[in-house]
Amino acid sequence: LRLAAAEADGVILNWLAADDVAQALAELTGRGPDFEVVARIFVCPTEDAGYARTLGRRLITSYLTVPAYAEFHRWLGREDVLGPVWAAWAAGDRRAAAAAVPDEVVDALILHGSPEHCRDQVRRYADAGVDVPVLALLPTPEVTAGGAAALGELISRLGPPSAVDAGRPAERG
Repeated sequence: LRLAAAEADGVILNWLAADDVAQALAELTGRGPDFEVVARIFVCPTEDAGYARTLGRRLITSYLTVPAYAEFHRWLGREDVLGPVWAAWAAGDRRAAAAAVPDEVVDALILHGSPEHCRDQVRRYADAGVDVPVLALLPTPEVTAGGAAALGELISRLGPPSAVDAGRPAERG
């Protein structure tokens, strides 16, 4: 992060929660005025929390067991909660590793709920200092069942609220 601030026009953050953005930005001292902070944000817009968490656990164990991501999450302060995941993975027990990922870690790293709730959660990244949130849209049962029409509807609901919606409070999922 310090190297990016010193030498690059921006940085792409990955696998972090909205609450982690401030810690990452603190390392970007000396960045230029046009420096952009991009964040890849995993979004699973479904109200089926069990589905989202199962998919999230699979992704988290696949990625956060890679040494660079593991070190990043140690630095972010997740060693206590992810230590059992890393130990099970190192022992070759992939099923136990996935089972060891706590709900709160999944919920922080994989946004899920109604599309409007996910949109509100993405806004938290922007409010924390992310200039360009990039949504990594994960599959959902609703889109699988509804096909292209469901995907189009989902994308419109994830976008900025329309003028019609602007007067209504945001839906919570």
